[in-house]
Amino acid sequence: MFIPDVFAETDEGVLFDLIEAHPFGVLVTTHDEPFATHLPFVLDRERRVLEAHMARANPHWRGFGAETPALVVFHGPHAYVSPTWYVSDGPAVPTWNYATVHVTGTPRIVDDPAAVRAQQDRLVAQQEENWRIAGQPEKYVDAMLRGIVAFELPIDRLEGKFKLSQNRPVEDRAAVRAALAAADRAEDRATAALMAALGGG
Repeated sequence: MFIPDVFAETDEGVLFDLIEAHPFGVLVTTHDEPFATHLPFVLDRERRVLEAHMARANPHWRGFGAETPALVVFHGPHAYVSPTWYVSDGPAVPTWNYATVHVTGTPRIVDDPAAVRAQQDRLVAQQEENWRIAGQPEKYVDAMLRGIVAFELPIDRLEGKFKLSQNRPVEDRAAVRAALAAADRAEDRATAALMAALGGG
């Protein structure tokens, strides 16, 4: 990913926060050809590992191997930025503010049935307050688990690009944040909140 210095985010805690807030990522490999699968992930901060699974019918996992690195892309909030919001003098063009995290590593398949079940329990706990796998018939759960391929991806490289108007004067950043905060679109307001949290206006 091309990351100008002004937009680079290197704080691992900030990057992990974005992954946990937006855990639905895109897994990309290029074993024979580029292939992408959209998946929910669970981040294990302590082990620096991403956990996920896909349908066994999905051929993507068959390309996993020691020589097959993968890229996972996580998208945070994003918003269109109008040059009409700027208060400083000079010409300007429209742009887009956004935050994204790229994780690179080599996926490895999890075969142990107990480990697969534990991984799914963690995924459910991440997203669900009331429902648990333990409340379902065991034969049904076993059948569902046989239909997936679980894997984990140790984090070899972690990159963050938070393009939040840092290249504009302070007064412009404040104006952009205010305009987005007042917008109807929830994604715009979330972008404004991220700008405020990270000092972007």
